[in-house]
Amino acid sequence: MGARSKARKRAVDFLYEADLLGSDAVTLLASRVGSPDVPPVNDYTVTLVEGVTANRSRIDDLISEHAEGWTLQRMPAVDRAILRLGLYELLWAADVPDAVAIDEAVELAKGLSTDDSPRFVNGVLGRIAVIADQLRAVL
Repeated sequence: MGARSKARKRAVDFLYEADLLGSDAVTLLASRVGSPDVPPVNDYTVTLVEGVTANRSRIDDLISEHAEGWTLQRMPAVDRAILRLGLYELLWAADVPDAVAIDEAVELAKGLSTDDSPRFVNGVLGRIAVIADQLRAVL
C-alpha cells in the first residue's frame, strides 16, 4: 500500500471516529498528533482531515443529493467517512485525478465496510464526477 493510500485510510479512521463521537475531526486529530501512544500522522492525512472538515457542509449536501435512496444519517458511518474523503479529493484535491479519487474510495470501502459498500461508493462518486468540472467552477 502506497503512502497516500495509507494516509487516506488513516484519515478515514479519524473522520469515522469523530463522526461516532459527535466531535470535530480536526480537534480529534490535533489531540493525537505528537502523542507518544499514537504513530506519527502523515502530512497528507492532516490535509485530508482538515479539507473534509473545512468543506463538510458542502460535501454532505452533495452526498445527500446524489446518494439515491439513502439519507446521510442512514448510511453506515464508515461509508459516510469514505464518501466525505473521496468527494473532498474529487473536488478539492487538484493533484488527484478523478479516477484515482474514486478508485481509492472504492478500495477503502472494500477493506472497511460491507460487501455492498464499494458499489454504493462508486455509484455516488461516479454520479458526482460527471458534474465535477461544473462543481469545481463554483467552489
